[in-house]
Amino acid sequence: MEAARIPPPAAPAPVPGQDQISGERYRLRPGKLLGDVIVELNLARRVDVEGAVVAARGSGKRMGDVLIERGILTSDDLANAVAARFGLPRLSLDGQRVDISAANLLDIEVARRLQALPVAFGESDTLIVAMVEPSNVLAVDDISMITGRGVRPAIVSSDEFEVLIGQVSQLEHAVSEVTEQEELEALPDPNDELDPALGDDAPAVRLVRSIIAEAIQRRASDIHLEPSEGGMRVRFRIDGVVNVASTIPANMAPAVISRIKVIADLDIAERRLPQDGRVGLQVEGRKVDLRVVSVPLVNGESVVMRILDSGGELLRLDEVGMDEEDRGKLIKAITSANGGILTTGPTGSGKTTTLYGCLAEILSDDHTIMTIEDPVEYRLGGIKQLQINPKTGLTFATGLKAAMRADPDVIMVGEIRDPESANIAVQAAITGHLVLSTLHTNNAATTVTRLSEMGVPPYLVASAITCVVGQRLCRRLCPDCRRPVTVPAGSVGLPGAEPVTIYEPYGCNACGKAGYRGRVGLYEVLVMTERLRRLTVENADADTIAKAAVEEGMRTMRDDGMNKVRAGLTSVAEVERVTAAA
Repeated sequence: MEAARIPPPAAPAPVPGQDQISGERYRLRPGKLLGDVIVELNLARRVDVEGAVVAARGSGKRMGDVLIERGILTSDDLANAVAARFGLPRLSLDGQRVDISAANLLDIEVARRLQALPVAFGESDTLIVAMVEPSNVLAVDDISMITGRGVRPAIVSSDEFEVLIGQVSQLEHAVSEVTEQEELEALPDPNDELDPALGDDAPAVRLVRSIIAEAIQRRASDIHLEPSEGGMRVRFRIDGVVNVASTIPANMAPAVISRIKVIADLDIAERRLPQDGRVGLQVEGRKVDLRVVSVPLVNGESVVMRILDSGGELLRLDEVGMDEEDRGKLIKAITSANGGILTTGPTGSGKTTTLYGCLAEILSDDHTIMTIEDPVEYRLGGIKQLQINPKTGLTFATGLKAAMRADPDVIMVGEIRDPESANIAVQAAITGHLVLSTLHTNNAATTVTRLSEMGVPPYLVASAITCVVGQRLCRRLCPDCRRPVTVPAGSVGLPGAEPVTIYEPYGCNACGKAGYRGRVGLYEVLVMTERLRRLTVENADADTIAKAAVEEGMRTMRDDGMNKVRAGLTSVAEVERVTAAA
C-alpha cells in the first residue's frame, strides 16, 4: 500500500501524548465548540445544530452523529469540521493506502476499540494515526505506550476509518500456507531456541502476510526487503519498476527476516552466507509460489521474494502484444515438425509467458508435450511438466536427457543455462523434436552467436535453430489518464514533417499516480533464412547477423515499440528506457 499523503497543518498544532524528543506532554486546545465550527463552515444552520445538541443530551449520542442521522451532515462533513476545530490535518483516502508496516504496530482489534489506526511514519520517531475523535487522549496515550512512538493524529470520517480497517484486516487474513503439512515442514526443529516474536499471532507474522498480500494485490513481481538507516525498506517491483512501499521499524526487522526464513525453510541462524528457498501460499484462494533469496549485506540482511502466480491466467500470443506479422512468423515456426525456437531477453521480460503462448497454439491430443522448468510457472492440462530439483541432482541437463527418452514431440526447457544443456537441446532439435527454450541475451541476433560461445558448433546452431524471439516488457499507458500531445512525425519514426498525435503518462488514482498500468511486449522475430544460416556457419558477429536479419524482413524491438507509441499503448520515454541495451 502506498503511504497516505497527509498535508501538514496550517500552523503547528499541539499533539496529545508524550513527545519523545523533549518529553513535554501536549494537550489539545480546541478553542471553539464543534457546533460553532460547523455553522462557520456553512455545513449546517445554527437551529439544526442546537436541535442536535438537545437530542444528543437526551439520547447519549454525540451531536455530530445526530446531525448525520438526520441527513444534515455527511460523515465527511463532520470530519472536516473536527479537523478545523482542532487544527489537525485532514487525511484524504483518495487513491491512497495505508503504510502496512505502521498499521501492523497495533493489533487490529485494539485499533477497532480505540477507533484509531497508524497509517504512516512521521518525523522524529512519530506515527501518523488516523482518528475519528482526536479528543480521545486516552487512546492516543495507549497507542504511544504500545508502539513506543509519539503520535500525530490525522482526522478521518467514521466511514473512512472502516475502509482503512477493512484494508488492513483483509491483508492480514489473505495469506495462508498451502497446507498444514507444508507449514510443519517449513518450521525449524522444535528443540531450537526461537524468538517469541515468531508466534502465529505476533506482529512480525501479521506483517509478513500483509506485505505479501499487498504486493500481490498491487501486481508486484518482486518484493525487496532492504536494510536502511533507521529501519528496513520494503520495495515492490511493479510493471518492471521498483517503488518504495513501506518501511519496517528497526526493532521489527530481525523478526520479519526470521519469519520469512521459517516459511521458506531457510536456516534462521545463518546470517553470513546467502540462502535461497521457496514457499507455496494461498492468497484469497489462489496458489502463489515465492522464490526467496537472503543476502548478507554490510549493513544487515536483505531478502528478495519473487512472486510466481501459478494460478494466473495463461496468455495466448495474440494477447501479449505481438504484432500480427511477427505472430505469423512465430506460429509458422512452432507448427514445424522439428527445430529450435528460442526466446531471449533479461529476467522478467516475459520469455516464459511467450513460450507458454506457443504451447497453447499447438496443444492437442496429437502431440506429446513435456516441459522441464524451475519452477513450473503455469499449470496447463495435457502437458507433462517436470520441475527440476538440484538438491536431488535433477538439473535442466538431466531433465532434458530424461525427456529425450520419454517419446515427446515437443520439449520446452525453461532455460538454457550451461554448455551441457545447450548441446543437448540443439541435438534434440535436429533429431526430430520441436524444442522451445529461453536464453539470456540482449537481442535475437546475439542469441545465435551466444550458442556458439557456449560450445555448440556453429554448423549445429545453423541447422537446429529455426526462429529466435527477442523481447522486452514496457509499461502500458493508463487508459484512464493518458493525455495526447502533438509531436513532429520524425520524432516517432514516421516519414515526413507532418505532426502526429501520441500519448504521454499523466497519473490518476486508477494507476496509483504512475501514469502506467500493466505492461505490453516489444518483440523482434528473427527467422533463420539461408543467408543467416550461412553467416552463422561463418561465425559472423552479432552486428552482422542483426543487419542481415533486418534486410531479410526482421523488425527490431525499437521499431515495434515506436509502432506501439503511435497506437497509444506506451510512451516514447518508456520505449527508450527498455530498448536502450537491446
